[in-house]
Amino acid sequence: MTFDTRRLAIALSGYCAFLNLYAPQALLPALAQEFGVGAGRISAVMTACSVAIALAAPFTGAAADVLGRKRVITTAMIAAAVPMILVAMASSVSAIIAWRFVQGLLLPPIFAVTVAYIGDEWPRAQVPGVAGLYVAGASFGGLSGRLVTGVLTDFVGWRMALGAIALITLVGGVAFALLLERERRFVRSEGFAASLRQMARHVRNPKLLVFYAVGFGALFNFMAIFTYVSFHLAAPPYSFTPSMLGAIFVTYLAGTATAPLIGRGVDRLGRRRFVLALMAVWAVGVVMLLAPPLAIIIVGLTLCAMSGMMAQAVSTGAVTAIAQEGRSSAVGLYVSCFYAGGSVGALLPGLVWRSAGWPGAVAMVLAMLALMAVVVARWWGEQPDRKG
Repeated sequence: MTFDTRRLAIALSGYCAFLNLYAPQALLPALAQEFGVGAGRISAVMTACSVAIALAAPFTGAAADVLGRKRVITTAMIAAAVPMILVAMASSVSAIIAWRFVQGLLLPPIFAVTVAYIGDEWPRAQVPGVAGLYVAGASFGGLSGRLVTGVLTDFVGWRMALGAIALITLVGGVAFALLLERERRFVRSEGFAASLRQMARHVRNPKLLVFYAVGFGALFNFMAIFTYVSFHLAAPPYSFTPSMLGAIFVTYLAGTATAPLIGRGVDRLGRRRFVLALMAVWAVGVVMLLAPPLAIIIVGLTLCAMSGMMAQAVSTGAVTAIAQEGRSSAVGLYVSCFYAGGSVGALLPGLVWRSAGWPGAVAMVLAMLALMAVVVARWWGEQPDRKG
């Protein structure tokens, strides 16, 4: 196996994971209309998956510390296709929500364990760059999930569209198994109980808690923006179709294009200053979402995608640098907080949608960004490989 082949496998894992996570997002207005439910109810399709990820992530990380990285990731990637098929066959919103919850239980082994693999198998100086490659694959997967389902829904219906996602996932899982070599530096935990004790130590580590808080806010913002902008643009005067809603997620390519630059940015500014700068850009993009012209909204979404994904990659890489043992469980806890934030971000704007609408969702994101900036400025201390 070559070094480049390992990098390709890392990007592929991010692609397949986020392909499945976000596949229904552009379809929410169409699903709400077909099943006769409101925005708050249908958004549970996204919330259920995020809740399951948050619940399962710490324990899958602990299991990977015992069982090994590649085995856990490969099994999860292939298995994730099954609940997506069942979502495509579901006859009610409740069934869709239930199968999305099951699928969410299978995604943490991909999210958390891949990042732990990066932290184990690459030198510390290369971790931000490889993590950026993972984020690039993830952002392209998020784009593909929304775009492919949106376009296919207009031609063959949403059920066939989600069936296509399941097929892509299955092929991706097999390719991953062939491309990624087994761990070389992995140190197996003494047992599941020992791994849980490591997890408890991570929870008591204030340096890690800062990154967990930032992770919570990061996906809160992504879910709030990219879930409810679909309802905003599906309504008059825009009246977007599913394929048009899928197309707006081309803005994710900004994250794909800029992710490889993360290592250079961290080297020049340090993690803390770099992330604060990203949050400032993120806030500008959020404010632009309130403008009526569609072109300005698209630019705003592009800035949000770029800055948010880069900030996520930096904070994830920092977790692997700080956790010197039990990296899978440390990253698993980060993923748990990350998707707990996503669950709240998908749910909370739906509760105020009737009274505050899109401006209410945007206000929530700006408030969360302000809190994240305070946490980073006040408590994000020096890191092992770089000051700031």
